[in-house]
Amino acid sequence: MDYGTTSDTNGPPTLLDAESWWSAVEMYDRRYTFVAAGPRTREDWLPDVAALMGREVADPRGWRGRDSEQGEEELEEDPGFPFRVPPTDEAGAAQWRGRLFEIPRTAVVRLLVMLATDGLDVSRQYGFGDRRTGMEEHAQVILSRFPEGSRFFTNTGHDGDHPDFYEKVTGCWPMSQYGWDIGLVAVSREEVGLIWSFDAS
Repeated sequence: MDYGTTSDTNGPPTLLDAESWWSAVEMYDRRYTFVAAGPRTREDWLPDVAALMGREVADPRGWRGRDSEQGEEELEEDPGFPFRVPPTDEAGAAQWRGRLFEIPRTAVVRLLVMLATDGLDVSRQYGFGDRRTGMEEHAQVILSRFPEGSRFFTNTGHDGDHPDFYEKVTGCWPMSQYGWDIGLVAVSREEVGLIWSFDAS
């Protein structure tokens, strides 16, 4: 199905369909990354994020995602691996949610690009100057799936209201069983999305 074109304020139209989505997702093919979208079924979107992490739901549009753990034996014992899936009790869920920080839409493209770079550090990405435009175009496609009014969260602290993820990220609150992982939770009225990169070293 063709979902037509979407555009951000003052931005050019972006084609959004299964093919353009997959082409954008392939930006992460050299990273240990999880990319998936699922339905939003309730006002409190945390259980929908947990369902995505636990691989309990399919993409509502039938589009392909990326799961570096697909077919690995770890999933037989823990379907949510490597994530630490949000607890269901109120206190545990509140603590989990407290590791997320909301960011403005204007910061999302650079975060998505950073998540595809070597070491999750733009300065370490070989040939970034040559690849930057293409990577940003892919990131814009991913962002366009979540229309104006969507909310975006990451697990890194930042200064000010306009974080720049092309600057080195020096800290995170891990949401996985590894000591270093950074990602994006995207929440629209109808869908939730996860784009998460891990450092297993």
